[in-house]
Amino acid sequence: MASRHARREAQRAEGNRVATKRGGRFSGAWATLCALSIAACASAASAQQTIPRAHAALQDEDVLTGTLLSVKRSGQVRIGYREASVPFSYLDRSGHPIGYSIELCQAIVEEIGQTIDSQSLRVSYVKVLAEERIPAVVENRIDLECGSTTANAERRKLVDFSPMMFVTGTKVMVPAATPWSNFRQLKGKWIGVSRGTTNEQALRDLASKFALQIELVQFDDHEQGFAALEAGRIDAYASDEVLLYGLIAKHNAGQKFKVAGELLSYEPYGIVFRSNEPQLRDAVTRAFQKLVVDRDFIPLYQKWFMSRLPGGERLNIPMSPQLEQSLELLKPGAEPN
Repeated sequence: MASRHARREAQRAEGNRVATKRGGRFSGAWATLCALSIAACASAASAQQTIPRAHAALQDEDVLTGTLLSVKRSGQVRIGYREASVPFSYLDRSGHPIGYSIELCQAIVEEIGQTIDSQSLRVSYVKVLAEERIPAVVENRIDLECGSTTANAERRKLVDFSPMMFVTGTKVMVPAATPWSNFRQLKGKWIGVSRGTTNEQALRDLASKFALQIELVQFDDHEQGFAALEAGRIDAYASDEVLLYGLIAKHNAGQKFKVAGELLSYEPYGIVFRSNEPQLRDAVTRAFQKLVVDRDFIPLYQKWFMSRLPGGERLNIPMSPQLEQSLELLKPGAEPN
């Protein structure tokens, strides 16, 4: 696995070609969403205030616990990845997992190696579907879930999350010719969702509240949902906005489909790992803090959201003010507003 220094230089070279932008397609809606989701924002900010300071390597197995002890003994970290969550976690043309979340997890693996004084850790990649990613962490089938997973209160009862790495929300993708005014146009429609996602719950809640009589069609992954929409088997496909733009870019389908309507949910993403593991949590937080302090985080973001992706796609999604604020809280001495 390439060192963080080598990745840093590559990311900076790429990031220097991209002008930092503000605003973008998220800005207006996010002001409203954060006002409505102030409790969630405050909780996330509070959770990030306790930043572990510099540490000595925990070399003695008698000191290590949980995942770090297991990694020390096995010499490997098991990363759960998604096959079609562009640009977070997906397969390149050779079938290897790549993406923004994958690179964040590589930084975490490097930090784990430094923590346990093991610089030659192997990474084992394990495919997970949306509905099985949380159980895969809980049941110790993977150590880190590196995809596009929302950190919400319900999931925090089962697993732990890294500091925020992205913010998005539920929207729908429809044929480009579909006229659109608001979400009430979904009434009586067949709407595709990926099974086990927060998008599914958001649509159920919306349908119940406004008597929309939506017929939800579940799929194992986003590619299946996209194919069903393309074939006309569903009227719309609902997912996180950034993932919908990723699907359109991946399939070069901007003339065929569009992302429509207002945001239907608030979705802060994080890397998933087992709960009640303070040593692992400290390592994850340190990895994020180092990326911020070493000025590697923004070039990494620009690589996957502002620059051309390995497949030739370009998303052009500027960093949201909410993520910027979250990263600021990771700097030493930062105080919440």
